[in-house]
Amino acid sequence: MTGRRMERLSWLGSGWRYCMVVFAVWHCCELCPGTVLAQDQFLAGAAVADVTPEEPVPMWGYGSRHAALSQGVQERLQANVVVLQAGKDRLAIVGLDLGRSPSEESLQRIRTRLQEQLGIANSFIAGSHTHHGPVLELSDRENRGKGRFDAALRYYQQLENGIVDAAGRAVAGLRPAKLAAGGVELENFNRNRHSKQQPAPLDALLNLLRLDDAETGKPIAVVVNFAAHPTSLPQEKLLFSSDFAGALRAEIESVHGGQAVFMQGAAGDLSTNRGPFGDHNQYGTALGKEAVKLLQTLQPQPVERPSIRVQEQRFTFESRVDFRNPLVQAVYATAFFPELVLNFVDEYADGIRPRLTVAVLNQKIALVGVSGEFFCQHAIRLRQRSRAEHVFFFGYCNGYHQYFPTIEGAAEGGYGADNQVAPAEVGAGERMMDRALQWIFELQGTRF
Repeated sequence: MTGRRMERLSWLGSGWRYCMVVFAVWHCCELCPGTVLAQDQFLAGAAVADVTPEEPVPMWGYGSRHAALSQGVQERLQANVVVLQAGKDRLAIVGLDLGRSPSEESLQRIRTRLQEQLGIANSFIAGSHTHHGPVLELSDRENRGKGRFDAALRYYQQLENGIVDAAGRAVAGLRPAKLAAGGVELENFNRNRHSKQQPAPLDALLNLLRLDDAETGKPIAVVVNFAAHPTSLPQEKLLFSSDFAGALRAEIESVHGGQAVFMQGAAGDLSTNRGPFGDHNQYGTALGKEAVKLLQTLQPQPVERPSIRVQEQRFTFESRVDFRNPLVQAVYATAFFPELVLNFVDEYADGIRPRLTVAVLNQKIALVGVSGEFFCQHAIRLRQRSRAEHVFFFGYCNGYHQYFPTIEGAAEGGYGADNQVAPAEVGAGERMMDRALQWIFELQGTRF
């Protein structure tokens, strides 16, 4: 065999081996849709912004207030932001001391700025559901806020700027991070306020995501997920308050360190159980102490195969209430106030359109965000069915479309289950949870 022929065969063999390696890498990536190259790192950064309204505005949460304006501040309201990055993919988790997430137009402006200015393509932007925050539904149109509530409209820009600014500082602080997740069932911290069935459903899980600096081991952030209605203060008090979430965060930050972000759970039928603890600050501190105990048992680990995979969809459901009926509008306008109601009428003109957002981190941790007040069994059953290592359920997230009772809850009736505050067709929550379940499996690599 001549030297030239041997050289040619050697080149062919090397080329064949190269092609086989390329095919193997491609095939591996094809089989594992969230796979990220090993050199990509898992990064985290966190920041906070003050989003307390600077002017008197209508307050969110209790219809009996009607259009009464705020009279001051009891606790400052915050936007707490964590940004995660895997490869080139960025995800923001934003916890707000507000009754709900921003309205649709405001939400889209925020998300557009996050994408265009900071490269954050996906986000969970959620309210804690405090009933002592500002109204967010008004809009810059006749009979819907313009002229009468211009201060509330000006607040939207303040809120949007605060969220984007905090996200920018979180991005600037991105650094390699270690991660741990864990949960514990708590006793006597919440109760079911709706069901008369015994035992009443109860989601008592305190769920934590711990992020530490990979080099120094210092805390970066803690995401706290728990379900309980923040209705601790009397409705007559027209002062802004973070309710228990502020004290909860303060306890974690002072003892553990890092930035604490509270994300409300499926609290549609769950209230706080403050009896053993006292006022909202004492309750929040006690809940924070439980979080610190759990954090001390978690051991953050480097992320070997970082990935962030996200799916999002807006559903369309029939409404159980005819919001186009002038008599219906008049009843709601009397219960709340006309400008507020007309904005809901506009949003529900094409049906009830809630949003579902699902992310899977590193093929192990699922984050599920829903734009409404979901009953607790939705979260309980999803965790049971998903088989994911950890499932975080964020209510009041990326929009707000009122209550979503379970089918059993709707059959039982009562506040939170009747059509006046739960307008989406019965079974809407179950359909969304089925889709969330499917996505959790798919985003972990399952092919159906």
